[in-house]
Amino acid sequence: MDSEPVTLRHGLFLAPFHNPVENPTIGLRQDIELARIADDLGYDEIWFGEHHSGGLETISSPELMIAASAEVTRRIKLGTGVITLPYHNPLMVANRIVQLDHMTRGRAMFGLGPGLLVEDASMLGISPSQTRQMMSEAIEVILSLLRGETVTRKTDWFTLNNARLQLLPFSRPHPEIAVASSGTPSGGRTAGQYGFSMLCVAATDIGGFNVLGENWKIAEEMAAMHNRRMSRRNLRLVAPMHIAETREKARENVRYGLERWIKYYSCVAPQPFDTGGKDACDAMIESRRAVIGTPDDAIAMIERLHTKQGEFGVFLHQHVDWADWDQTRKSYELYARYVMPHFSGVNANRLASWDSLQSNAREYQEKRNKASQEMFAKHAADANFRDKHQI
Repeated sequence: MDSEPVTLRHGLFLAPFHNPVENPTIGLRQDIELARIADDLGYDEIWFGEHHSGGLETISSPELMIAASAEVTRRIKLGTGVITLPYHNPLMVANRIVQLDHMTRGRAMFGLGPGLLVEDASMLGISPSQTRQMMSEAIEVILSLLRGETVTRKTDWFTLNNARLQLLPFSRPHPEIAVASSGTPSGGRTAGQYGFSMLCVAATDIGGFNVLGENWKIAEEMAAMHNRRMSRRNLRLVAPMHIAETREKARENVRYGLERWIKYYSCVAPQPFDTGGKDACDAMIESRRAVIGTPDDAIAMIERLHTKQGEFGVFLHQHVDWADWDQTRKSYELYARYVMPHFSGVNANRLASWDSLQSNAREYQEKRNKASQEMFAKHAADANFRDKHQI
C-alpha cells in the first residue's frame, strides 16, 4: 500500500451513449470536441470505449478516437476504455498501441478487458464463458511484444510465427496498462498478477460498490504473490453524474436522456438498474448510483467513494448523454470550477486570506484611517512650515 497521500485526478469515461435517432456523425465529432473541452478545463484524462452493437455506444475503435483527439488537445492523457482483447489478434493490438504511444508522445494509455456486450461476442462466434481466458492469453503475448521479444504462439483463436514489433514503445517500459474491473474478482486478479492499473467501471452500482474494497484487496494479494505492489494512484473509479447550478435544474436537464440510458443499461449490464416503479430521477438519486444535482452533490459522492474504497487516484465521469450538449458542457465546466479545487486544495491559501480579511476588517479599517489622518496632519504641518519660512 502507498505510504504517501494520493492527489485525486479527474477524467472522463466515454462509452459513449448517444441517442440512436440523432445524427451519428455529429455525435462522434462532439466526442472529439469533448476531449478538447476537457483538456482546456484541466481534466487529466479521457477514455474511449469499444462496442459493436446496441445502437448507443457508437465508438468501435478507441484507437481512432485517440488519434483524432490527440490533434486537438495539448496535455490530457488519452486511453482505450477498453480494447476488448478477445476480438483482436494480439500482435495487431500491440502495434496500434505502440503507434499511438509515439503519435501522442506518451499520452496514450492502454485499457483492456474481456468485453461486456454479449451481442458483440455473439457476432464473432465467441462464447462469454471463453472471453476471460482469451484475454489472459492475449495479455501474455502483448507484454512479451512490448518488451521487444519475438513470439511464436498458437492457440485455438490466434497463431503467431516469429512475431515482433517494428517499433518499440515511446514510453518506457510501455504505456500505462489498465484492466477493467466490475463486480467479479477477475479484474483485481489480473491487475495484481501483471501490475496493471484498475478501471472500476461500475463503482457506484450496488454490486460494484459493495466489492470495491474486496477487489482491491484481491489485487494487492495477487500482486504480493508475484512480487509486485499495487499503487492507489493508478486506481480509477467510474460513476455517472450530471450537475447544474441547482438540483432542480439538474433534474430538468436529465429528462432528455435518463430513461433511455436506464432502458439500455438494463439490457446490457450484469446487474440492471431497477427503478422499482419510481420516477427515474428519484430512483437514481435515492440509490446513490449517480449524481443528479450540484457540485456539492458531486463532492459528496466522491467523499463517499473515499470512505468505502480508501484513497484512489482518479475519479472518472461516466459520460452518459442524459442532458443535451450545451447542458452537458456546462456540467463539466461546473465540475472543473468547483469540484476539482475542493480536492486539490488549490484555494486553501486564498480562502485563508479571504477569512483573514473579513475577521480583521475593522482593525484594518482603523489602521487605514489612522494612517490617512497622520498623512493629513503631516501635510498640514509641512504647509505651515512653508508659510512660516516663506518657502
